Amino acid sequence: MSDSKFSRRDFMKVTGAGTAGFVMGGKAQDLGASQLEGDNSAPPMPERPLGKTGHNVRLFSLGGQATIEQQGTDAESDAIINRAIDLGVNYIDTAAAYGRGISQVYVGRVMATRRDEVFLATKTHDRTRDGSFGLLEESLKSLQTDRLDLWQMHNVRSMEDLDRRFGDDGSIHALREAKEQGIVKHVGITGHADPDVLVEGLKRFDFDTILLALNPADKYHRPFMDNLLPLANEKGMGVIAMKIPARGRIFQEGGLTSMREALTWTFSQPISTVIVGCDNVAQLEENISAAVDFQPMNSAQMAAVEEKVAGYPQDASFFKTGAAGFNMPDGQEDDQQMDG
Repeated sequence: MSDSKFSRRDFMKVTGAGTAGFVMGGKAQDLGASQLEGDNSAPPMPERPLGKTGHNVRLFSLGGQATIEQQGTDAESDAIINRAIDLGVNYIDTAAAYGRGISQVYVGRVMATRRDEVFLATKTHDRTRDGSFGLLEESLKSLQTDRLDLWQMHNVRSMEDLDRRFGDDGSIHALREAKEQGIVKHVGITGHADPDVLVEGLKRFDFDTILLALNPADKYHRPFMDNLLPLANEKGMGVIAMKIPARGRIFQEGGLTSMREALTWTFSQPISTVIVGCDNVAQLEENISAAVDFQPMNSAQMAAVEEKVAGYPQDASFFKTGAAGFNMPDGQEDDQQMDG
């Protein structure tokens, strides 16, 4: 399997062979999800390459929203972040915009002692070079680190937005310069509104990663998996999926009701990892259990899951342009299982 070409057939071969266990410390692990209980060691979540970054990322990763972006949740956030790392999560994603910086502060408190255990990603929502460099300085201070593994252009929504960020004083120059200076190791782009905008972004710059929306309702409205996902894989990018539960809106009586099923559908796509923000440790452990137990769905199984959301695709894709709840505030990009 080459770095630049990663077909669905190659993906199914890799995941099909790797879901029973992965090599950790030179020894094959094959433990059940039930061993998550009371076990602080890393569970055998499958690993996949994060594109060409050289980092092998676990199937489930931690997003920096939900509890982690709420003021006054110091103890709860600390417990979620530490438990995630204890259970093998090795990718943590946050943003300067989440909780107006609160998310980065909470993540930083854990990074002060556990920085080398994770691939650390954050984002700039500022559209200018100088403004983005200002946010980068704040991010490094809040995250208590002198380096980022990934710095991302946050929530690109429209062609006009993309043009602004690629303008003479646009934020793309900050990303490029920060990478050249070694402050950040990799750079990425994120978005959930319009896949065509992100396709254009990938044509304009050689990003290392992309954070995109992907859940079982994707095909019904502005699908990300038709053109954007294949292009990202063709370019050998790390692909991180978000919006799996669509802030809880994907779950409806008479439709899809299982987070495990939603996650398994997404794990079965040609992606590197998913990020989800969690409300509490129990929710985190349930999600990691789904990753530990993951077996790829076949096409018929995936179609059956998609059919469950066919009656309310606008709700399950509310974050896309023209969908039910579009025009959420800037920065509300990562996923969490419930509102609030």
